[in-house]
Amino acid sequence: MKLLHGFLLLITLFGAHLLTAQTVTEISSFQVAEAKQAVAVDADFFYAINNSTISKYSKKDAKLIKTWDGEKEGIKHLNSGVVIKGKLYCANTNYPEIPMASSIEIFDVKTMQHIGNHSFGIAPHGSLTWIDQKDGFWWAGFAHYAGKEASEGRDVRWTALVKYDMEWRELESWVFPKNLIALFTPKSNSGGGWGNDGKLYCTGHDRPELYVLKIPKSGYTLEHLATLPAPVEGQGIAFDQSVKSGVVLYGIKRSANAVTVSKID
Repeated sequence: MKLLHGFLLLITLFGAHLLTAQTVTEISSFQVAEAKQAVAVDADFFYAINNSTISKYSKKDAKLIKTWDGEKEGIKHLNSGVVIKGKLYCANTNYPEIPMASSIEIFDVKTMQHIGNHSFGIAPHGSLTWIDQKDGFWWAGFAHYAGKEASEGRDVRWTALVKYDMEWRELESWVFPKNLIALFTPKSNSGGGWGNDGKLYCTGHDRPELYVLKIPKSGYTLEHLATLPAPVEGQGIAFDQSVKSGVVLYGIKRSANAVTVSKID
């Protein structure tokens, strides 16, 4: 009887796992020449991010609205972006230079004018690849790399998620699990953000995958919940927070010069 009860319990748990398993389904795609580093999104537009340019497109028909070019201002390597209350915050670095230096460049999405900056200088955690805001805090991904791109003897294992207050005072930080470090290598964690389901989603540099994570109850290592095949090629991702039902993900496929839109169920 005990064996039967245990068997039924395993079936129940396995069935529950199947019911809660997530999938990523592509719902649309746009040809965008500038889709090389990342994409950001708000209610009406998406923003294709290249090394030194940001191009604003209509979500309805992918019509180009305006492009900001930061090359003359010394912007060489934008990594990702997130739109919060009418402002676009972009992670900016001096990649592949060493020592690594990072900043956040801020734009008014209506005018596409550069309106502010927060500089980390030579940040102790590495090269800033993505930022997001949740629960009244800033969250930032800092990358380290392998081989000739390694900094001061550090490698991909030094990649970290860092939590700040709203004034950019550091509060906590976590490292990534060893299995994800292996998948990131020789590059690193390139994109990330919080879905409106409360889960943290991250990407590597090239793989067509999303890594679902959460903050651990104890210790210093992020908890890896799942790996989801996804229509992206690593790099910077963004969540459409204007969609209130379900999780809608924007990503890029560099090889196809495409911005992809997907639903996570």
